[in-house]
Amino acid sequence: MEQVRQTFQRHVLNPNQIKFELTESLVLDNISDTIVKMHALRQNGVRFSMDDFGTGYSSLSYLTQLPLDQLKIDQSFVRNIGVKHSDSIIVQTIIGMANNLGMEVIAEGVETEEQRAFLEQHGCVVYQGYLFGKPVPVEEFEEELKNRNDNG
Repeated sequence: MEQVRQTFQRHVLNPNQIKFELTESLVLDNISDTIVKMHALRQNGVRFSMDDFGTGYSSLSYLTQLPLDQLKIDQSFVRNIGVKHSDSIIVQTIIGMANNLGMEVIAEGVETEEQRAFLEQHGCVVYQGYLFGKPVPVEEFEEELKNRNDNG
C-alpha cells in the first residue's frame, strides 16, 4: 500500500484517474487482505475493474464486499452470444446484476454487430473487440490520433 502511495506522489498521479484491473484469481488469493487494501485505495480515489468476469471461482457475495466500479465480461461468453443459449443468458444476467449493483459493464471480445446489439439491448453500452478495432502498436496508435487531430 505504501509503495502505491509513494508512486502516486513521486509521479504526481491523481488517484481519481487510476483504475486497477484485477482478475478473480488475484482477488481471491487472499480475499480478506485484498478487501482491506482495495477499500484503503478506494478512499484515495482509485477505481477498480474486475477483468474476465465469469471465468474464475469467485462467490457472488464478493461482489458486495469488493469496492468494484466495473465488471468486464469475459470474451468467452460474448463470443457465444446467439450461438450458445446458456452463454447468452449468462451475459444477460451479468449485465443485469452489475447494473443493479451500480457497476459499469464492459463486454470484451465483441466481434459482430449482432453481439453489440444484444449487449446494448440488455444494458451494456461499453465494448471492446475487433468490431471496433484490432490491437496496434503504440506508435501506430499515436500516429492515428495525430492524423485524426490534424484532419479535424
